[in-house]
Amino acid sequence: QVQLVESGGGAVQPGESLRLSCEVSGTIVSGSLVAWLRQTPGKARDFVAHIRSDGSTDYSDSVKGRFTISRDNAQNTGYLQMNNLKPEDTAVYYCGMPPYWGRGTQVTVSS
Repeated sequence: QVQLVESGGGAVQPGESLRLSCEVSGTIVSGSLVAWLRQTPGKARDFVAHIRSDGSTDYSDSVKGRFTISRDNAQNTGYLQMNNLKPEDTAVYYCGMPPYWGRGTQVTVSS
């Protein structure tokens, strides 16, 4: 069993930054992919980014150039650095090592 806990969400103004963390515990398969999704009320979860065991990454077009995903395997922690936040980034952000997912952290971007 794998447990994931997100943290670092909050309320910020447009243009500001946040860094989300994802602490992973339990029986971890070395090299598992780490992913971030986000969800707004009434909509399905959308892909944000993922990072593979070799460090290669993919991003959704909406966050490319603004968000950076990373991982610290020694600390069993994943990160999502979010810069130049926009109101449309407002969502609950979930991290996961599929098929396991955390409970999410709220990010609100508003002036």
